[in-house]
Amino acid sequence: MHMKTPTTVNLVLFAWALATLVGCSPAPRGSFAPRVVYQSADLIITQISDNAFEHTSFLQTQDFGNVPCNGLIVRHDKEAVIFDTPTTDKSSEELIAWLRERYQLNITAIVPTHFHNDCLAGLQAFHHQKIPSYALTKTIDLAKANNYPVPQNSFMDSLRLPVGSQHVVARFWGEGHTADNIIAYFPAEDVMFGGCLIKEVNATKGYLGDANLAEWSRTVERIRQHYPHVRMVVPGHGQYGDNELLDYTIQLFRNP
Repeated sequence: MHMKTPTTVNLVLFAWALATLVGCSPAPRGSFAPRVVYQSADLIITQISDNAFEHTSFLQTQDFGNVPCNGLIVRHDKEAVIFDTPTTDKSSEELIAWLRERYQLNITAIVPTHFHNDCLAGLQAFHHQKIPSYALTKTIDLAKANNYPVPQNSFMDSLRLPVGSQHVVARFWGEGHTADNIIAYFPAEDVMFGGCLIKEVNATKGYLGDANLAEWSRTVERIRQHYPHVRMVVPGHGQYGDNELLDYTIQLFRNP
């Protein structure tokens, strides 16, 4: 059968129709462009997805200088849950006030991901505002032993907290940076907060005073297996990314 060669007009019309169909297709998941939405001398808040924010405050240390420390905020239906406090009560008060004034959010929980002061030093500001705190039982024990602020409510291995009509999960996968380090996962937007258990790409090993070097890599391997295609990972310090952060951390501690 002899077929007619398409005319130039037909080709143009076909190209226009194809472009129209592509343009009308929904944007791929993960197309959100992260942006800083608040910044002061003590606190930076970066929106990393529609309903997840990284908060960054600063901790002056003897060995590593003035260290930026990350936490995570997830929100939905005017409710929010926060993982890790900013590093002081002052910056924690600043964070609470901004979330309430900017978005009229009811903060239903604060969850430190381990007992170090880059996770819970600002806890009293949350308690003063009647915001309940939750932590792994080990975290509470270690906070008491070190005379740090003590979270109010404990859980053994995992915790599922509602956030509006969505939820967020905190879970202990094993020892690494500390004996009590947990991670958080927001399934609605496929966002993980790894805390200090997870390193940014090209990071050094950092502070190891309370670490379990023999288990660190194996712990992160379990997380990697459970979330093989996680879209966004926020570390305790440094730049967020994707599951490459999990791979990098596994390799970094594979031969302690």
